[in-house]
Amino acid sequence: MEKFRITLNGVVHEVEVERISGGASSHTAAPVKAAPAAPVAPAPVAKAAPPVPAGAKAVQAPMPGKILSVNAAPGQAVKRGEVLAVLEAMKMANEIMAPVDGTVSDVNISVGQAVSTGEVLIVLS
Repeated sequence: MEKFRITLNGVVHEVEVERISGGASSHTAAPVKAAPAAPVAPAPVAKAAPPVPAGAKAVQAPMPGKILSVNAAPGQAVKRGEVLAVLEAMKMANEIMAPVDGTVSDVNISVGQAVSTGEVLIVLS
C-alpha cells in the first residue's frame, strides 16, 4: 500500500492505493502541483440611493436584474398598477408597477443599468 495526499477543490485528502501490477516501477512520477484556487469576485455593492422624502413611496427592485425599459419620467402622474419599468431577471421580463397613485418625483434608473434587490428605482410622491 502506498499513501498519497491529494488536494481536490482546495480540500486535502489522504488516500491509500494498492499496487496490483507485478513489480515496481523503474521511474518515479513527478509531483503534481495543485491548481491555484480561482479568485473570488467581491459581491456587488448597491449604490447609495438618495433619501426618500417623508410621505413619498419608493419603488424598489424586487430582484437583481437589468433594466430593459423605463416608462416613467419626473413629473408624470401615474395610477396604481401602471407599468413604470421593465426589469429582466433570469431571461424573463418583469414589469415594475406603481404601488399607489401619485406623481413621479425621481427616476434613479436608466435602460441597460444593472440593479440589486431592494435598490430604489423610482420615487412617487
